[in-house]
Amino acid sequence: MRTLLGLALLTATSSLPANAQEQSPEIEKFIQQQVEQHQLDEEQVRQWLLTAQKNDEVLEAIQRPWEAKPWYQYYPIFLTEKRLEAGVKFWKKHKETLERAEAEYGVPAQIIVAIIGVETFYGNYMGKYSVLDSLYTLGFHYPPRSNFFRSELSEFFQLATEEGWDVAEAKGSYAGAMGFGQFISSSYRHYAVDFDNDGQRDILTNPVDAIGSVANYFAEHKWQQGQPVAQPLGNEQDWKALVSDGMKPNTTRSEIKRKGYELPQHQAVNDDTEVRVFEFETKDAYEYWLGYDNFYVITRYNHSPLYAMAVYQFSEQLKNEMQ
Repeated sequence: MRTLLGLALLTATSSLPANAQEQSPEIEKFIQQQVEQHQLDEEQVRQWLLTAQKNDEVLEAIQRPWEAKPWYQYYPIFLTEKRLEAGVKFWKKHKETLERAEAEYGVPAQIIVAIIGVETFYGNYMGKYSVLDSLYTLGFHYPPRSNFFRSELSEFFQLATEEGWDVAEAKGSYAGAMGFGQFISSSYRHYAVDFDNDGQRDILTNPVDAIGSVANYFAEHKWQQGQPVAQPLGNEQDWKALVSDGMKPNTTRSEIKRKGYELPQHQAVNDDTEVRVFEFETKDAYEYWLGYDNFYVITRYNHSPLYAMAVYQFSEQLKNEMQ
Protein backbone atom coordinates (compact mmCIF):
# COMPACT_ATOMS: atom_id res chain seq x y z
CA MET A 1 0.00 0.00 0.00
CA ARG A 2 1.36 3.42 -0.96
CA THR A 3 1.94 5.96 1.78
CA LEU A 4 0.62 9.50 1.54
CA LEU A 5 4.21 10.73 1.23
CA GLY A 6 4.86 8.29 -1.63
CA LEU A 7 1.74 9.45 -3.44
CA ALA A 8 2.74 13.06 -2.98
CA LEU A 9 6.21 12.42 -4.39
CA LEU A 10 4.77 10.48 -7.34
CA THR A 11 2.33 13.28 -8.13
CA ALA A 12 5.04 15.95 -7.91
CA THR A 13 7.42 13.98 -10.12
CA SER A 14 4.82 13.21 -12.77
CA SER A 15 3.95 16.90 -13.07
CA LEU A 16 7.51 17.87 -13.96
CA PRO A 17 8.62 18.34 -17.60
CA ALA A 18 10.07 15.22 -19.18
CA ASN A 19 13.63 16.54 -19.12
CA ALA A 20 13.39 17.28 -15.38
CA GLN A 21 12.56 13.66 -14.68
CA GLU A 22 15.52 12.42 -16.73
CA GLN A 23 18.23 14.16 -14.68
CA SER A 24 20.77 12.76 -17.13
CA PRO A 25 24.49 12.82 -16.35
CA GLU A 26 24.96 15.13 -19.35
CA ILE A 27 22.58 17.70 -17.91
CA GLU A 28 24.22 17.43 -14.48
CA LYS A 29 27.63 17.95 -16.05
CA PHE A 30 26.31 20.98 -17.97
CA ILE A 31 24.90 22.50 -14.77
CA GLN A 32 28.18 22.12 -12.92
CA GLN A 33 30.06 23.69 -15.82
CA GLN A 34 27.83 26.78 -15.64
CA VAL A 35 28.51 27.12 -11.93
CA GLU A 36 32.25 26.44 -12.02
CA GLN A 37 33.25 28.07 -15.30
CA HIS A 38 30.80 30.98 -15.48
CA GLN A 39 29.81 31.52 -11.84
CA LEU A 40 26.12 31.18 -12.58
CA ASP A 41 23.72 30.42 -9.77
CA GLU A 42 23.14 26.66 -9.60
CA GLU A 43 19.52 26.84 -8.49
CA GLN A 44 18.74 29.36 -11.22
CA VAL A 45 20.30 27.17 -13.91
CA ARG A 46 18.39 24.13 -12.61
CA GLN A 47 15.15 26.08 -12.66
CA TRP A 48 15.74 27.23 -16.24
CA LEU A 49 16.43 23.66 -17.35
CA LEU A 50 13.35 22.39 -15.52
CA THR A 51 11.19 24.64 -17.68
CA ALA A 52 12.94 23.73 -20.97
CA GLN A 53 10.98 21.47 -23.31
CA LYS A 54 12.12 19.26 -26.17
CA ASN A 55 10.64 20.57 -29.42
CA ASP A 56 10.38 18.03 -32.25
CA GLU A 57 9.59 20.81 -34.73
CA VAL A 58 13.05 22.27 -34.05
CA LEU A 59 14.66 18.90 -34.79
CA GLU A 60 12.77 18.68 -38.07
CA ALA A 61 13.66 22.22 -39.08
CA ILE A 62 17.41 21.89 -38.57
CA GLN A 63 17.49 18.88 -40.91
CA ARG A 64 15.98 20.78 -43.85
CA PRO A 65 17.81 24.14 -44.03
CA TRP A 66 17.16 26.47 -46.95
CA GLU A 67 20.87 26.42 -47.73
CA ALA A 68 20.50 22.79 -48.86
CA LYS A 69 18.57 23.99 -51.92
CA PRO A 70 20.27 24.63 -55.29
CA TRP A 71 20.92 28.29 -56.11
CA TYR A 72 18.04 28.61 -58.59
CA GLN A 73 15.57 27.58 -55.86
CA TYR A 74 17.32 29.49 -53.09
CA TYR A 75 17.64 33.03 -54.41
CA PRO A 76 13.94 33.57 -55.30
CA ILE A 77 13.16 33.25 -51.57
CA PHE A 78 15.09 36.46 -50.87
CA LEU A 79 15.40 38.45 -54.08
CA THR A 80 11.82 39.67 -54.34
CA GLU A 81 10.24 42.99 -55.21
CA LYS A 82 8.42 43.02 -51.87
CA ARG A 83 11.66 42.67 -49.90
CA LEU A 84 13.36 45.29 -52.06
CA GLU A 85 10.56 47.80 -51.43
CA ALA A 86 10.73 47.11 -47.70
CA GLY A 87 14.51 47.52 -47.76
CA VAL A 88 14.36 50.90 -49.48
CA LYS A 89 11.76 52.04 -46.94
CA PHE A 90 13.94 50.84 -44.03
CA TRP A 91 17.01 52.55 -45.53
CA LYS A 92 15.20 55.87 -45.93
CA LYS A 93 13.76 55.71 -42.40
CA HIS A 94 17.16 54.99 -40.84
CA LYS A 95 19.35 56.91 -43.27
CA GLU A 96 21.27 58.91 -40.65
CA THR A 97 21.88 55.86 -38.49
CA LEU A 98 23.15 53.87 -41.48
CA GLU A 99 25.45 56.71 -42.51
CA ARG A 100 26.86 56.84 -38.98
CA ALA A 101 27.36 53.07 -38.92
CA GLU A 102 29.15 53.21 -42.27
CA ALA A 103 31.38 56.04 -41.04
CA GLU A 104 32.25 54.33 -37.74
CA TYR A 105 32.63 50.74 -38.92
CA GLY A 106 33.45 51.03 -42.63
CA VAL A 107 30.60 48.73 -43.65
CA PRO A 108 28.38 49.92 -46.54
CA ALA A 109 24.77 50.76 -45.73
CA GLN A 110 23.50 48.41 -48.44
CA ILE A 111 25.19 45.41 -46.77
CA ILE A 112 23.66 46.24 -43.38
CA VAL A 113 20.21 46.75 -44.89
CA ALA A 114 20.52 43.56 -46.94
CA ILE A 115 21.44 41.47 -43.90
CA ILE A 116 18.49 42.69 -41.83
CA GLY A 117 16.20 42.21 -44.81
CA VAL A 118 17.33 38.66 -45.52
CA GLU A 119 17.34 37.68 -41.86
CA THR A 120 14.00 39.04 -40.61
CA PHE A 121 12.33 41.10 -43.37
CA TYR A 122 13.11 44.19 -41.27
CA GLY A 123 11.82 42.81 -38.02
CA ASN A 124 8.64 41.25 -39.36
CA TYR A 125 9.78 37.64 -38.94
CA MET A 126 12.09 37.32 -35.95
CA GLY A 127 11.23 33.75 -35.03
CA LYS A 128 8.44 31.93 -33.22
CA TYR A 129 10.43 29.44 -31.17
CA SER A 130 11.37 29.62 -27.52
CA VAL A 131 15.13 30.23 -27.53
CA LEU A 132 15.43 28.20 -24.34
CA ASP A 133 13.56 25.22 -25.85
CA SER A 134 15.46 25.41 -29.14
CA LEU A 135 18.90 25.43 -27.55
CA TYR A 136 17.95 22.77 -25.00
CA THR A 137 16.52 20.55 -27.76
CA LEU A 138 19.53 20.88 -30.05
CA GLY A 139 22.02 20.72 -27.21
CA PHE A 140 20.71 17.51 -25.67
CA HIS A 141 18.67 15.81 -28.41
CA TYR A 142 20.63 16.49 -31.62
CA PRO A 143 23.98 14.63 -31.40
CA PRO A 144 25.50 15.93 -34.68
CA ARG A 145 25.82 19.44 -33.23
CA SER A 146 25.20 18.97 -29.54
CA ASN A 147 28.51 20.55 -28.44
CA PHE A 148 27.84 23.72 -30.39
CA PHE A 149 24.30 24.15 -29.11
CA ARG A 150 25.22 23.36 -25.51
CA SER A 151 27.81 26.09 -25.81
CA GLU A 152 25.10 28.44 -27.15
CA LEU A 153 22.77 27.44 -24.30
CA SER A 154 25.55 28.39 -21.88
CA GLU A 155 25.99 31.71 -23.71
CA PHE A 156 22.24 32.26 -23.53
CA PHE A 157 22.22 31.73 -19.76
CA GLN A 158 25.14 34.13 -19.36
CA LEU A 159 23.44 36.67 -21.63
CA ALA A 160 20.18 36.40 -19.67
CA THR A 161 22.08 36.93 -16.43
CA GLU A 162 23.95 39.97 -17.79
CA GLU A 163 20.87 41.58 -19.34
CA GLY A 164 18.34 40.60 -16.67
CA TRP A 165 16.16 38.65 -19.09
CA ASP A 166 13.40 36.19 -18.38
CA VAL A 167 14.70 33.23 -20.39
CA ALA A 168 11.18 31.91 -20.95
CA GLU A 169 10.18 35.02 -22.91
CA ALA A 170 12.95 35.12 -25.53
CA LYS A 171 11.79 34.06 -29.01
CA GLY A 172 13.90 33.36 -32.06
CA SER A 173 14.68 30.97 -34.90
CA TYR A 174 14.74 27.20 -34.58
CA ALA A 175 18.52 27.54 -33.99
CA GLY A 176 18.11 30.13 -31.24
CA ALA A 177 18.96 33.26 -33.26
CA MET A 178 17.35 36.48 -32.03
CA GLY A 179 16.42 40.00 -33.04
CA PHE A 180 16.50 42.09 -36.21
CA GLY A 181 19.84 40.61 -37.28
CA GLN A 182 19.25 37.13 -35.86
CA PHE A 183 22.26 36.96 -33.57
CA ILE A 184 22.91 33.70 -31.76
CA SER A 185 23.65 34.16 -28.06
CA SER A 186 27.45 34.17 -28.39
CA SER A 187 27.24 36.79 -31.16
CA TYR A 188 24.85 38.89 -29.08
CA ARG A 189 27.28 38.87 -26.17
CA HIS A 190 30.34 39.67 -28.28
CA TYR A 191 29.10 41.93 -31.08
CA ALA A 192 25.88 43.69 -30.03
CA VAL A 193 26.36 47.40 -29.34
CA ASP A 194 24.36 50.20 -27.76
CA PHE A 195 24.28 52.35 -30.89
CA ASP A 196 21.75 54.89 -29.65
CA ASN A 197 23.55 55.35 -26.31
CA ASP A 198 20.50 54.71 -24.13
CA GLY A 199 22.44 52.43 -21.78
CA GLN A 200 21.10 49.20 -23.23
CA ARG A 201 22.18 47.10 -26.22
CA ASP A 202 18.85 45.90 -27.55
CA ILE A 203 18.78 44.20 -30.95
CA LEU A 204 15.45 42.51 -30.18
CA THR A 205 13.26 45.61 -30.46
CA ASN A 206 15.62 48.50 -31.34
CA PRO A 207 16.55 48.84 -35.04
CA VAL A 208 19.21 51.47 -34.25
CA ASP A 209 21.13 49.07 -32.02
CA ALA A 210 20.58 46.34 -34.62
CA ILE A 211 22.13 48.47 -37.37
CA GLY A 212 25.17 49.26 -35.26
CA SER A 213 25.51 45.65 -34.15
CA VAL A 214 25.42 44.22 -37.68
CA ALA A 215 28.03 46.79 -38.73
CA ASN A 216 30.19 45.92 -35.73
CA TYR A 217 29.90 42.20 -36.53
CA PHE A 218 31.21 42.76 -40.05
CA ALA A 219 33.96 45.10 -38.89
CA GLU A 220 35.12 42.59 -36.27
CA HIS A 221 35.27 39.92 -38.99
CA LYS A 222 37.60 42.18 -41.01
CA TRP A 223 35.34 43.71 -43.64
CA GLN A 224 37.59 45.63 -46.06
CA GLN A 225 36.16 49.04 -46.85
CA GLY A 226 36.19 49.91 -50.53
CA GLN A 227 37.07 46.38 -51.63
CA PRO A 228 34.84 44.25 -53.88
CA VAL A 229 32.63 41.37 -52.73
CA ALA A 230 32.26 39.28 -55.87
CA GLN A 231 32.42 39.46 -59.66
CA PRO A 232 30.59 37.32 -62.23
CA LEU A 233 32.73 35.14 -64.48
CA GLY A 234 31.66 34.63 -68.08
CA ASN A 235 30.66 31.27 -69.52
CA GLU A 236 33.21 31.45 -72.37
CA GLN A 237 35.78 29.69 -70.16
CA ASP A 238 35.57 26.41 -68.24
CA TRP A 239 35.82 27.47 -64.59
CA LYS A 240 34.78 24.15 -63.06
CA ALA A 241 38.36 22.96 -62.58
CA LEU A 242 38.98 25.89 -60.22
CA VAL A 243 36.02 25.11 -57.95
CA SER A 244 36.68 23.38 -54.62
CA ASP A 245 34.99 22.97 -51.26
CA GLY A 246 35.45 25.82 -48.82
CA MET A 247 34.73 29.55 -48.61
CA LYS A 248 37.97 31.34 -47.74
CA PRO A 249 39.98 32.74 -50.68
CA ASN A 250 42.46 30.04 -51.68
CA THR A 251 44.39 31.47 -54.63
CA THR A 252 45.34 34.78 -56.24
CA ARG A 253 44.23 36.49 -59.40
CA SER A 254 47.75 36.05 -60.83
CA GLU A 255 47.70 32.29 -60.21
CA ILE A 256 44.40 32.00 -62.05
CA LYS A 257 45.76 34.06 -64.94
CA ARG A 258 48.86 31.84 -65.12
CA LYS A 259 46.53 28.91 -65.78
CA GLY A 260 45.29 30.66 -68.91
CA TYR A 261 42.11 32.29 -67.62
CA GLU A 262 41.01 35.85 -68.25
CA LEU A 263 39.56 37.71 -65.26
CA PRO A 264 37.31 40.78 -65.09
CA GLN A 265 39.06 43.96 -64.05
CA HIS A 266 38.42 45.91 -60.85
CA GLN A 267 40.13 49.18 -59.94
CA ALA A 268 40.41 48.27 -56.23
CA VAL A 269 42.35 45.02 -56.71
CA ASN A 270 45.61 43.79 -58.21
CA ASP A 271 47.01 40.44 -59.29
CA ASP A 272 48.13 39.61 -55.74
CA THR A 273 44.57 39.88 -54.40
CA GLU A 274 43.31 36.60 -52.97
CA VAL A 275 40.13 35.11 -54.44
CA ARG A 276 38.09 31.94 -54.75
CA VAL A 277 35.94 30.64 -57.61
CA PHE A 278 32.38 29.66 -56.68
CA GLU A 279 29.87 27.58 -58.62
CA PHE A 280 26.10 28.18 -58.42
CA GLU A 281 23.60 25.78 -59.93
CA THR A 282 21.05 27.25 -62.34
CA LYS A 283 18.11 25.39 -63.87
CA ASP A 284 20.03 24.39 -66.97
CA ALA A 285 23.72 24.68 -66.06
CA TYR A 286 26.02 26.56 -63.65
CA GLU A 287 27.18 30.12 -63.21
CA TYR A 288 30.55 31.05 -61.75
CA TRP A 289 31.64 33.94 -59.55
CA LEU A 290 34.91 35.27 -58.22
CA GLY A 291 34.66 35.76 -54.46
CA TYR A 292 36.92 38.14 -52.52
CA ASP A 293 37.68 38.49 -48.81
CA ASN A 294 34.49 40.47 -48.28
CA PHE A 295 32.46 37.60 -49.72
CA TYR A 296 34.13 35.35 -47.14
CA VAL A 297 33.21 37.87 -44.40
CA ILE A 298 29.52 37.55 -45.33
CA THR A 299 29.83 33.77 -44.93
CA ARG A 300 30.92 34.36 -41.32
CA TYR A 301 27.35 35.49 -40.69
CA ASN A 302 25.94 32.32 -42.24
CA HIS A 303 28.40 29.67 -43.40
CA SER A 304 26.97 29.30 -46.89
CA PRO A 305 28.07 30.67 -50.28
CA LEU A 306 24.39 30.70 -51.28
CA TYR A 307 23.58 33.00 -48.37
CA ALA A 308 26.52 35.29 -49.12
CA MET A 309 25.56 35.56 -52.78
CA ALA A 310 21.92 36.30 -51.96
CA VAL A 311 22.98 39.04 -49.51
CA TYR A 312 25.42 40.51 -52.03
CA GLN A 313 22.96 40.56 -54.92
CA PHE A 314 20.23 41.99 -52.72
CA SER A 315 22.63 44.68 -51.47
CA GLU A 316 23.37 45.67 -55.06
CA GLN A 317 19.64 45.91 -55.82
CA LEU A 318 19.19 48.14 -52.77
CA LYS A 319 22.11 50.39 -53.71
CA ASN A 320 20.81 50.79 -57.26
CA GLU A 321 17.33 51.68 -56.03
CA MET A 322 18.66 54.26 -53.60
CA GLN A 323 20.85 55.82 -56.30
